[in-house]
Amino acid sequence: MKQTPHYGIDAPNVIRNLFLIGILCLATSAALFSFVDRSKIIWLILIGWVFIVGISLVLTAILMIFSSKFGKLKERERILDMLSIKGDELILDVGCGKGLYLIGAAKRLTNGKAVGIDIWQSEDLSGNDMENTLQNAKLEGVIDKVSIETADMRKMPFENHTFDVVLSSFAIHNIYDRVEREKALKEIIRVLKPGGKLCIIDFQHIDEYLKFLEEQGIMGIHRFKTKLIFPPATAITGNKR
Repeated sequence: MKQTPHYGIDAPNVIRNLFLIGILCLATSAALFSFVDRSKIIWLILIGWVFIVGISLVLTAILMIFSSKFGKLKERERILDMLSIKGDELILDVGCGKGLYLIGAAKRLTNGKAVGIDIWQSEDLSGNDMENTLQNAKLEGVIDKVSIETADMRKMPFENHTFDVVLSSFAIHNIYDRVEREKALKEIIRVLKPGGKLCIIDFQHIDEYLKFLEEQGIMGIHRFKTKLIFPPATAITGNKR
C-alpha cells in the first residue's frame, strides 16, 4: 500500500480537551434533562446553556481537525502562489514542523534549496519529529531539495542575508513573551537577503507583527485572511529593503 505524507494535527492537546469537555457538557445536559424538574424555566435555561456549550466545543474540535487535514494544505498552495517562487531560491521555513510549507516550497524549486528549522515540540503538532519531516520529504519526492536542523528561531545558525525567502507558519505565537517574539522576527529579517520576501502566517499577535515589521523597514507589507484554516489566520507578506 502506497504511503502518503502526513503533516500532523495542529494543537492535538487542545483538540482532545475540546472533545472531552464538550462531551462532558452534552452528557451533563442529558442527565439534567432526565432528572430535574423541567417545569421550572431556570432548569431549562441551564440545560440549554450547557448543551450549547457542549455542541460548540465539539464543533470547534471538528473544525480544527478539518483545518489540519485539509484546509491548511489548500491554503499552503494559495500562499505559496502569492510568493511567486521562481525555482532557484534558497528558502527558509522557520518552525517547519512536519514540513507542510517546507516541502510545498521545495516542490516548486528546480535548482534551489528549502531549509527548515524547528525545536520539535509535539504539543504544538502531533508527530512533530525530524525523522517524520524527512519521511514526508521522501514521500513527496523532494528529499534532495530539503535540509532540516534543530534550531531556535530566536538564534538561527545562519549568516546575515542568506535566504531569498523566509516563511513561518503557526510557529511564532508559541513564544509567549513579546520581547522573545520580536527576537524571532529580528532573526527572520537578519537572515533574509535585501530584496528578499518574508511571509508569516499566524492566528495571534498579527497587529504586533505588523507594527514591528513596519518599524524594521519591511516594504510592501500586505496582509490577508486565510479561508480554510481554523482558528482563522492571517498571512503577512513583505520585502526587505
